[in-house]
Amino acid sequence: MLDGIKMVLEEIMINIEANIKIIKEKIKIAAEKSGRKSEKITLIAVSKRFPAEFIKTAVRHGITDVGESRLQEAGPKIEKLGNIARWHLIGHLQTNKVKKAISLFDLIHSLDSLKLASEISRRAESLDKKVNCLLEVNSSGEDTKHGFNPDKVLESIKKINEKNNFKFINLCGLMTIGPNTNDFNSIRPAFVLTRKLFDEGQKIVGDSFSILSMGMSTDYELAIEEGSTMVRVGTAIFGSRPPL
Repeated sequence: MLDGIKMVLEEIMINIEANIKIIKEKIKIAAEKSGRKSEKITLIAVSKRFPAEFIKTAVRHGITDVGESRLQEAGPKIEKLGNIARWHLIGHLQTNKVKKAISLFDLIHSLDSLKLASEISRRAESLDKKVNCLLEVNSSGEDTKHGFNPDKVLESIKKINEKNNFKFINLCGLMTIGPNTNDFNSIRPAFVLTRKLFDEGQKIVGDSFSILSMGMSTDYELAIEEGSTMVRVGTAIFGSRPPL
C-alpha cells in the first residue's frame, strides 16, 4: 500500500517537472509572437489544494513565485516552507483577514474595493509595512467575479495614488480573470480592456505600476499576447485539483 502511494507521488513529481518545462516553452513562444521577452513574464504556480511537497518540487524546477487563494490553507504552507518563493494572494480577501494576509504574502492580487484598500493601509501602518497590491478588474462584467468595474478603475487608481487614506499601499498594477468560457474570441476583449486600463494607470502612478496579472491554465498564452506580465497557472502544472 505504502509502496503504491510512493510510486504515485513520484509520478506526480515527474509530471510537475515536465509540465513546467512545457509551460515555459509556451510562454516563450507566446512572448516572441507579441515581440516580447519571456524573461519579462513571471510564472506563478498556483498551489491551491496541493500539498507543500508539490510546491517544493516546483521550486526545485525553477518556480520562483507561488499563488494561493485561501488564507486558511496558505498559512500552514507558508509557515512550513518559509521564503523558498515569493508568495501571492490571488483569491478574494475579506477585510477581517487583512492583518493575517499582509503578514504572509509578498503581493496581493485581489484589491477589489476602496474599503479593502483602506483596511489594508490601516493594518499595514500598525505594522509599519508597505503592502504591494494589484487592483482587481472585473473585466468580464460577470456577477460571480470580484473586482472594480472597468469604469471605476482609473478613478480608484487616482484615489489610492493620492495616498490620503492609503499611505501604506504600493499600487503595483492590475489583475483580472478572463470570462468563464473556452471561447478565446470572448476572452480576448477582457484582456485588451485590462491592458488599456493598465497603460492609463501607468501614466497616473509611474514606472512602479509595472505588473499586469492576466491568464490562467487555459488562457495564459492569449494573455501574454495581450500584454500580461504575470500568469497564474495551477492545473497545467500540478494536475487536476483534489476535492475539498
